[in-house]
Amino acid sequence: MILAPLVSSLLLTATSPLLPAAPENSVQLAMGRDVIVIVDNRGRRVVIDRWSGEVLALLPPKRALRREDRRDFHRPRLKREWRDEEWRDDAHDDDEEAPADVIAPRVKPKAKIAKKAPAKRKPAETEEPVVITATTSKAPKTDMPEDSPFPSAAIEAIAKLQIVLDRAGVSPGAIDGRPGDNLDKALDAYEQKFGERLDPADATAIERALSGSGGAAFTSYTVTTADAAGPFVASIPADYGQKASLDRLSYTSTLEMLAERFHMSETYLKALNPQAAFSRPGARLTVAASGVRASGSVAKIIADKGRKQVRAYDSAGRLVAAYPATIGSSDTPSPSGTVAVDRVAFDPEYTYNPKVNFQQGANSRVLTIPPGPNGPVGTIWIALSKPTYGIHGTPEPEKIGKTNSHGCVRLTNWDAEELARLVKPGVSVLFVE
Repeated sequence: MILAPLVSSLLLTATSPLLPAAPENSVQLAMGRDVIVIVDNRGRRVVIDRWSGEVLALLPPKRALRREDRRDFHRPRLKREWRDEEWRDDAHDDDEEAPADVIAPRVKPKAKIAKKAPAKRKPAETEEPVVITATTSKAPKTDMPEDSPFPSAAIEAIAKLQIVLDRAGVSPGAIDGRPGDNLDKALDAYEQKFGERLDPADATAIERALSGSGGAAFTSYTVTTADAAGPFVASIPADYGQKASLDRLSYTSTLEMLAERFHMSETYLKALNPQAAFSRPGARLTVAASGVRASGSVAKIIADKGRKQVRAYDSAGRLVAAYPATIGSSDTPSPSGTVAVDRVAFDPEYTYNPKVNFQQGANSRVLTIPPGPNGPVGTIWIALSKPTYGIHGTPEPEKIGKTNSHGCVRLTNWDAEELARLVKPGVSVLFVE
């Protein structure tokens, strides 16, 4: 799925390798699939790499011919300068130059003409940051890391789109205001579920979808005493032997806990609340108004290895929910064909057996890893009829759909919890390539 421009569309054409190389210092853009182009409030076109979020180019708006340009057009020098400027503004990557102007022979003036005093002009305006203006559900200005130049307008617009999808039961993964495969897959699932395509460039349609699914995209939340109390752990060790020595693999901070509660990445939650003391009771935060859990009964699950997505269907074949997923790897592939749900466990322990599963570090004996959201299987274990395999949560929700697993199907904790409440033993699970 190609993510369209968020505010204004612009067709970009990639330079063919058969054509001559572009002149040095020229702006070269990738194919339209790989970039997003938005138009900011000054009419500039911001070209963004859809994978990394890097700003590739900031293109000036098309130049309009002003009244004073028309008045002075008869003057050869100004005419030539205007034509040169017009030619430069044209979005070509070739080496052509502005055509030379035909200059008439000089004619000796009959009398001196008094020169007009230079017009007083206002000082040039300073460049303004890219901003977005919305009438509803406006998020505060984000404070993203300095090494992430993604425009705040695009971040807010994509976050709103992610919230619409989250409410619709077609999860985009962690809400982070960033484009990518997880967002594209969720948009495809939305069309499959509702029979209509949600246009990312149609801000009015997105606001309408928000209004029809719960209201504004962002809401206010006050940190409670229970939130701040935890319990928390100082850090999560990577070694399974050290994990097994802990009582529980809890959250490491109030920030991590609240990010999962509102289906957000920690980075985006911090960016929305740059001055917040997340562990202080009474602190007011801006959070995503994410959706309630999907309802219904699931009769069949498809674990799509190629798309890295899990889709759940009812007995009539209608899509109930869809989630981005990490499914196996080349070293530890997931099952093939059809298996079934065997049982569901909430807040499970995890049994590590290197003779059956995989070897982790120097751990060569069976270990019981305590439960908790930061455990190897997160907060959910949906056991499958094929021994040692299951659908489960994760301690790293932002990596879902982007990394590999040890053969199981990995979802965010909140998506795994939703699916666990929709299935029961006997539901078929089909693995497709």
